[in-house]
Amino acid sequence: MAYEKELDAAKKAASLAARLCQKVQKALLQSDVQSKSDKSPVTVADYGSQAVVSLLLQRELISEPFSLVAEEDSADLRKEGSQDIIERITKLVNDTLATEDPLKPIDSTLSTDDILRAIDCGTSEGGPNGRHWVLDPIDGTKGFLRGDQYAVALGLLEEGKVVLGVLACPNLPLASIAGNDNKNKNSSSSEEKGCLFYATIGSGTYMQPLDSRSEPVKVHVSSVENPEDASFFESFEGAHSLHDLSSSIANKLGVKAPPVRIDSQAKYGALSRGDGAIYLRFPHKGYREKIWDHVAGAIVVTGNNNIINITIYRICECECNIWFCLWDAEAGGIVTDAGGKALDFSKGKYLDLDTGIIVANEKIMPLLLKAVRDSIAEQENASSL
Repeated sequence: MAYEKELDAAKKAASLAARLCQKVQKALLQSDVQSKSDKSPVTVADYGSQAVVSLLLQRELISEPFSLVAEEDSADLRKEGSQDIIERITKLVNDTLATEDPLKPIDSTLSTDDILRAIDCGTSEGGPNGRHWVLDPIDGTKGFLRGDQYAVALGLLEEGKVVLGVLACPNLPLASIAGNDNKNKNSSSSEEKGCLFYATIGSGTYMQPLDSRSEPVKVHVSSVENPEDASFFESFEGAHSLHDLSSSIANKLGVKAPPVRIDSQAKYGALSRGDGAIYLRFPHKGYREKIWDHVAGAIVVTGNNNIINITIYRICECECNIWFCLWDAEAGGIVTDAGGKALDFSKGKYLDLDTGIIVANEKIMPLLLKAVRDSIAEQENASSL
């Protein structure tokens, strides 16, 4: 299997990072939460998760050049008054690494400087050349703080293309969440939880329990053809997606089920196994999507695809400006921007997008794109009045 060594390292790194995150979430203290300069919450788990992934990948892939594009850096941790939180992160990382193989003790204890350096390995800018790992150490920090959904999201770019992705989702039930209400999806104690999704290019997508107690199973996106029978995911946080626009699109498609709102790239994982059929993400104007929010999720959803070409055809030259899309694809998911273009992860840390991100199977996607176009046009017309 292509990228077998890299996949083994990524699964190990994401699983260990998730173990650290679970420990912190169970005993979350107010002192564990800081506020970054952009005012988003960040916890010792974000930093600890990034350090674990950075250290594991470098150890497992020691002979390869290492580039990591990640969300966190140590700037805030190096400020005066942060010594306590640095020491807590250092202990968490050392304790977590010690659980990797209890029969094989680690050679030495990592210092706070070791941890800070590991975190700062994530400052790569990425780009179209070479190989770059892409990490969101906790995707869905607000969900993490609420005790809800979050994911450790790790992907690999090669020459600007996504070739591998792993999603560790500690709170996602192993059973389908389709048809459940939000409370059950996020907090039910009666369901077994903890999913690890992974995909490599051309090899499909697999899911297994996060604790690896059973064999992985190959998963597939929903095969639903009629949008009326579809359900759709969107971000829990209104700041991350325009819920009114999503509602308009769903109405045009005739979707009858209410939206499923959960945090993080756990949505991509749930979609990859057919829990829903559509994912809509329309951030507020001015928001720039970061690649670490979508790299791993995108290949997990499209891992069942063998996409040779994505072409957008204009079938009407008049003012109505109707577009039609053709894909040469197998029965997997499609991830595009609102204009139907494939996501381009080769331009550094940010995605240049047309309005938002949409995900569906190839059967629904043409109808979805038309509903998106019509709804956006209606909102623009209304705002200009």
